[in-house]
Amino acid sequence: MRTLIRSDSSSTIGLGHIMRDLVLAKSCEGEVIFACQNLEGNIIASIPYEVKILNSNDADELIALIKDLHVNLLVIDHYGIDADFERKVKEATGVKILSFDDTYQAHHCDILLNHNISADKKRYKGLVPPRCELRCGILYTLIRDEFKEEKKQTREKIYDVLVAMGGTDASNITLCILKTLPHSLHVSVLTTGANAHLSELQNYVKDKPNIALHVNSNEVAKLLHQSRLAIVTPSVMVHEVLFMEVPFIAIKVASNQDDMFAYLQKQEYPVLKEWDASLFMQLYNAQ
Repeated sequence: MRTLIRSDSSSTIGLGHIMRDLVLAKSCEGEVIFACQNLEGNIIASIPYEVKILNSNDADELIALIKDLHVNLLVIDHYGIDADFERKVKEATGVKILSFDDTYQAHHCDILLNHNISADKKRYKGLVPPRCELRCGILYTLIRDEFKEEKKQTREKIYDVLVAMGGTDASNITLCILKTLPHSLHVSVLTTGANAHLSELQNYVKDKPNIALHVNSNEVAKLLHQSRLAIVTPSVMVHEVLFMEVPFIAIKVASNQDDMFAYLQKQEYPVLKEWDASLFMQLYNAQ
């Protein structure tokens, strides 16, 4: 069995696709290979599997690779690949296709995976082939092993707030948040080397002992466990925060978070369409 995972990461795309693909990869039988473009700000070096570098997001290039590798299962986790692209790959290779989706788009695949807790399989009627297997919702949510192990531990709460606005934080909302939080709060900040605003963040926190900046941390689960409250995006991170049972506030920063945002709002979790320091403090004091 050979699985090829087609996914990308960059300063603009973010790192979330690769991160969840790595969780899925652990459950795959046989050999796993990734196919990625070498985009600016990528985390290809962090992928513990063989990676084939693509020169483009062209269907013909991917088809040639699938044939060359004799792939049994193709996993597609990419907003730049649509149903027509998938159909072309399927017709040319006959490969079994598993497509990630979290925005209810049309797909030509054998398995559709929407692992968000908000996923509703009824909304895929007419969007996928009749025989497509729908894997939607909490039963298929991908949680990293580090969180499962960390939850067994007992930790002291040493941070008042954890801020995690995505590995790339293209809009630099992390800095905006930090500038408006009271200096009396002990803050833990998660980011990565793919963040184009990293040097600006580092300069801001260097004379602020109440803020701990963690870059490319291998202890995300532990840092979350040590925090009384988290400020995150309505993304995959919400699954991990809920799993760890840490109170949180979610701030929407991208359109692909609309569905999760609406779900959290309906479930009466605190969500914001944009950062509001005064509203945050009301919510924080109510915890």
